[in-house]
Amino acid sequence: MTNVTLAVPKEIHEEMRQHPEIKWSEIARQAFQREIARLHLYDRLLEDSRLSEKDAVEIGRKIRRSVARARA
Repeated sequence: MTNVTLAVPKEIHEEMRQHPEIKWSEIARQAFQREIARLHLYDRLLEDSRLSEKDAVEIGRKIRRSVARARA
C-alpha cells in the first residue's frame, strides 16, 4: 500500500485529535474510493457524449446554481 500525506487545516486536525478511536486513514481511504467510483460513473455516462468539456462544465455550473437557489 502507498502512503499519501494530506494537509488539513489546524482546526480540523485538533478535532481529529479529540477522537483517537477513529481510524482517520480509513475515513480518507473510503472518501477516495467514493470519489473514484463517482468519476468512473461520470466517465461511463459521458463516453458517448458529444458535449465538449467546456459544455459539460457550463451545464454543471447551471445545475449547481439552480440547486443553490432551490435550497435558499
